[in-house]
Amino acid sequence: MKKECGLGRVLEPKETVPASAWKVDNSRDLRKGEARIAIKLINIEWDSFQQICSSCGYDDEKIKAKILYIIERRGKLHNPFTSTGGVLLGVAEEAYDGQFPGKDVAGGDMVYCTSSMTGIPLYIDEITGIDYNYGQISCAGYAIVFETSRLVKARKDLRNNYTLAALDEAGNLYGAHQMAVDDGARYIAIIGKNTFTTAVFGAALRKAMGPECGIVAIMDKYLRGSLSEAEVNQTLRPLIRETYFLDLTEPIAAYREMKKKETIAGSFDLVIITEDIFGAEALAVMLAKTKGGLYFTSIANHYGSAQLAAENLGKVVNMYAFDQFVENYHKFTLDLIEFTQFKLEEINNLYEKKKKISRLTKSRSKEISINKAGRDDDFMYSSEVTRNLMDEVLNIARFDCNVIIQGETGVGKEKVLSLIHQNSERRNNPCIKINCATIQESLGESDFFGYEEGAFTGARSSGKAGYFQLANNGILFLDEIGTLSLNLQTKLLRVLQENQFYKVGGTVQQDVNVRVICANNIPLKGLVDEGRFREDLYYRLNICTIDVPPLRERRADILVLAEGFVKKWNKKYGVDRVLSPEALNGLYNYYWPGNVRELENVVHRLIIGSTGVVINGNAVDDILNEDAYGDMMMNVKQRVERTSELNFDELMAQQERRIIEYALRKEGTTRGAAKLLGMSHSTFSRKKIKCGL
Repeated sequence: MKKECGLGRVLEPKETVPASAWKVDNSRDLRKGEARIAIKLINIEWDSFQQICSSCGYDDEKIKAKILYIIERRGKLHNPFTSTGGVLLGVAEEAYDGQFPGKDVAGGDMVYCTSSMTGIPLYIDEITGIDYNYGQISCAGYAIVFETSRLVKARKDLRNNYTLAALDEAGNLYGAHQMAVDDGARYIAIIGKNTFTTAVFGAALRKAMGPECGIVAIMDKYLRGSLSEAEVNQTLRPLIRETYFLDLTEPIAAYREMKKKETIAGSFDLVIITEDIFGAEALAVMLAKTKGGLYFTSIANHYGSAQLAAENLGKVVNMYAFDQFVENYHKFTLDLIEFTQFKLEEINNLYEKKKKISRLTKSRSKEISINKAGRDDDFMYSSEVTRNLMDEVLNIARFDCNVIIQGETGVGKEKVLSLIHQNSERRNNPCIKINCATIQESLGESDFFGYEEGAFTGARSSGKAGYFQLANNGILFLDEIGTLSLNLQTKLLRVLQENQFYKVGGTVQQDVNVRVICANNIPLKGLVDEGRFREDLYYRLNICTIDVPPLRERRADILVLAEGFVKKWNKKYGVDRVLSPEALNGLYNYYWPGNVRELENVVHRLIIGSTGVVINGNAVDDILNEDAYGDMMMNVKQRVERTSELNFDELMAQQERRIIEYALRKEGTTRGAAKLLGMSHSTFSRKKIKCGL
């Protein structure tokens, strides 16, 4: 490669390009072929921005912390859940050899970096503001760009916010423009994801086809941002003749409604799809004429689902997705912004007036998915923490990638697996669940890959199918994967790399298509650092990681879960028990080291052990603290029987841990536990961390 593209900055895994690497080096010092940009403004790709906001409950501080966490973990602003980045604005600060990438760019210039941040190392000191209308953050920090990066000198006559947002769509705008020109489209529909994006695509198409072209827009009725329907309609004219607000999650009903209002519905020459709500792709197929064009601004806009919808409807359409680099398309976009600046200023002024009350509205399709999945899969929750977790889980489910689920014992990792399976493309295929801790080393290979007839003494005459064969076209769930030996890890890695294997004693190569989801109650990265888990296997599995928080960090769920378990056991045993307010309070304040599994066990025992209708607080306290004092005592006699020597420091450390754990169980909070033991809160917190609690 003649030009520097950042390969030397890749940390994990090695031998990959920065855009697909899990982690890059974002250190400040420059190397040959590099330059540094002082960041002022970042435009986060819209789907990524929505996902971050949704997972953080639209809380400013949580959103800032989430973005900083992604950068700290990855060295770049590359959202692992949407696999997208964005573009940025900053000042050209320093170049290694004095030469910045981009035509006529020099030190001190304000520049747009239009290369995706999925491949740009960056560091942020501080996030000073969030713009929910454009999906942008104002911040201070730096980015490292390379010879292959695209820098464009900023235009002083154009506002930075809408210019940067438009540049993030630059390739798609150019592609839509060219497609309209090439096909001679006269009637066009845009399924828009927000007001601004719909406006700039409308401008690109107007520039291509002139004022005679009939352009209408369709937007989800539950996702308009801060503007009313009337304001959106008025703002988009004359770029858009008419804007319709429909429920995109119900495409057939939406099409019928469109047909009443637009006689050409079903006969559009071209439909532009910028929204990723499930249902938008099916509506687009229905709106387009036979052999008309569907233009997807991203493959993530359910391109594959549209193919299936077209086949199901028996309709032939031409489908395109433009998501690549074209020389000088930034110039096209800047000219386009100048062409429609009056309209973009109008939108910006409306945004500014409503900025203080503006918040993105969650996509209704995502809310429906969350509620439905939670109900169908018996995943009960009430806390915002779990609601955000569900949002991330359902988002990951639609991407057919390997996943690591991490969390303490009993938090509900298999429930998360069930949600992924039921909401994935593989939901109609098997989900094979394996506990790796039960696999014997000597039988591991035959368990995973199966064996042929006569492969070894004692083998079945008919042979045996292995886990991979059983899970073909579905999901293979490997629980406690960290317990596998390094030898079995090596064999597992080979299958994941090649999607092929040989049965034990076999000579015919077996092809498989399996999505692997694994779980462990100890973070696998820690096992990698200790040399107990292969690093290359870890990176093969770790496309996405889901951390399931312990129950004590989502206490609002405790009451919902407890009531749900009461109903479950009441129904099973034909009784009618209820938890008193004191009982619920006792459950709420408990530390729950065993998490949801322990909670269900406790409720089960309360139902069986109670003779009256009302379960009181004393009954809860008796069960929760029945072993508390016994847990504090060390059985020294048993230890003496096992060894002739005792380690005093070890004994005292274990005793201290039990005391700390007991106090937490009894009081439920670190402050209460510290008070019980007569310690300051800070001293108790240090001891708690020391004990790993």
